[in-house]
Amino acid sequence: MSEEGTKGKRADARRNEKTLLDAAAAVFVTSGVEAPVRDIAAKAGVGMGTIYRHFPTRADLIIAVYRHQVDACAAAGPELLASNDSPYEALRRWIDLFVDFLVTKHGLAAVLRSDNAGFETLHTYFLDTLLPVCARLLDAAAEADEIRSDLQAIEVMRGVGNLCIGAGNDPRYDARKMVGVLIAGLKP
Repeated sequence: MSEEGTKGKRADARRNEKTLLDAAAAVFVTSGVEAPVRDIAAKAGVGMGTIYRHFPTRADLIIAVYRHQVDACAAAGPELLASNDSPYEALRRWIDLFVDFLVTKHGLAAVLRSDNAGFETLHTYFLDTLLPVCARLLDAAAEADEIRSDLQAIEVMRGVGNLCIGAGNDPRYDARKMVGVLIAGLKP
């Protein structure tokens, strides 16, 4: 759904859509992107018709969840920076949210790759939306002398992303622990 389409909706319709997208994301995390729509409807507390009215196809729902999660992750950056005394703590908390997103994203991306043009568009949206947020958090932490100043947002995001690949495939691997080691290593 385009941002213009979302802004033109009534506040209750936007809340309902957010509830649907949050429920779908939660179900996707626990049951995968092929989870039955009835599970998503139950989690959201709505009928299946409501989901199909908003998202006529599974692909529409997956794309909407992906964009919704990108937008939520992007919005969290400035909020965390404003609400934490330490820019490093804001960065660390944002990275935690980014990891949560990535764990879901990998499942979504696998489904979306079959439509390479659509996947590329979403990947571009992902980078264009999240790189500036990560860069701002890194800059703030570097300006406060809480982390080294020679890192670029793309390096950190790619590093975190690579540590998250396959996180759900091997119970012996703890991606969150490894990302914690990476983030601790940002300190000077």
